[in-house]
Amino acid sequence: MGPLAARIGPISARRMFGGHGLFYDGLMFALVSDGQCYLKADDKTLARFEAQGSHAFSYQSLRGDVTLRHYLALPPECLESPAAMTPWAQMAVEAALRLANQKG
Repeated sequence: MGPLAARIGPISARRMFGGHGLFYDGLMFALVSDGQCYLKADDKTLARFEAQGSHAFSYQSLRGDVTLRHYLALPPECLESPAAMTPWAQMAVEAALRLANQKG
């Protein structure tokens, strides 16, 4: 995430869901688990993820399978290129901001 952080700003990480949540300005915008990166999506960005064939993050809890429908898999080509990843990460940060504003 080093090159990405330089492009979108300071990013922090915290352990969660057996992986790490990535935060920008206190808002979680991504989740990394089992070698896969999932980005925050909302109604405005969901179609773009779906067009790439992205799937939602899911995990097993003591109560059964849980799916976080607002976190979708990053397109694989983005993992090899900070230039390809940056617009997706910026889109995820913007989705996180929109969703936070809806709550507040």
